[in-house]
Amino acid sequence: MTAQSPSIQFFEGISEELSNVSLRRSKSSGIRSVLMTFNSLKALEKFNSFTKRSLNSLLLTDEEGAISVTPSSVQFLFSGPEGDDLQRVECKFEIEPEEHWERFMRFMHRYAEDNGMAYGETEKSTGSGRK
Repeated sequence: MTAQSPSIQFFEGISEELSNVSLRRSKSSGIRSVLMTFNSLKALEKFNSFTKRSLNSLLLTDEEGAISVTPSSVQFLFSGPEGDDLQRVECKFEIEPEEHWERFMRFMHRYAEDNGMAYGETEKSTGSGRK
């Protein structure tokens, strides 16, 4: 049995390429949030979104199975001289139960490894002198 390559889909059968992911945790509530960024969407190319069934969620699939996530927001950001060039798509969702977070992180490690991505901490510039 061969392991299934991790994939991310908004529309059935169209795997998207993740450009960046940001993971955060609220200090007050402890709720974790994920912001996935896509620099392009294959579902929008050649009107694929009109020929495929919308999943009404984000489907993350790997060798363990499928994770269906309902985004709290999806933003399409445009640029260019006419303002009609897709710059990126940002998809945000929250994960509360610890076991769901652990499953998501296993998916992300597999996805990152399969797609040549690396994990890195970002510097916070608060200006308040806190660490």
